[in-house]
Amino acid sequence: MTPMHRPSFALTVETGPGTVRLHVTGDLDYETTEELVGAVRPRLAGRPAPGDLHLDFAALSTCDSTGLSGLLLIHRLAGAHGTRLHLDNRPRFLERFLEITGTLEHLTAPPGEEPPGQAEDPERQPGAV
Repeated sequence: MTPMHRPSFALTVETGPGTVRLHVTGDLDYETTEELVGAVRPRLAGRPAPGDLHLDFAALSTCDSTGLSGLLLIHRLAGAHGTRLHLDNRPRFLERFLEITGTLEHLTAPPGEEPPGQAEDPERQPGAV
């Protein structure tokens, strides 16, 4: 495990055959979302790309709109690489936030079930972090 730290935020990364797991601790917000996306990008770019990307939120404290934007970008990036995204151990507040914003089903849908064109060019999507 490789820990990465920032005040009120930390990532721990585990890799295994075909799987990457990031444990997210603290606040996923304006100051930390770029770090999460930055940790995901190179892991998806590997050859071959992992079949599964797990974001473990057991120790997540908060998530704001920038954090949600980052999760949507990660979903697009994962889909573009043929990687299944898993949002594991979602705290109730995150579950509710995703329900209210109408993104829960989108973020947890299996690859290939997103609207046409969503995964074609993730870098050119509006709101990309």
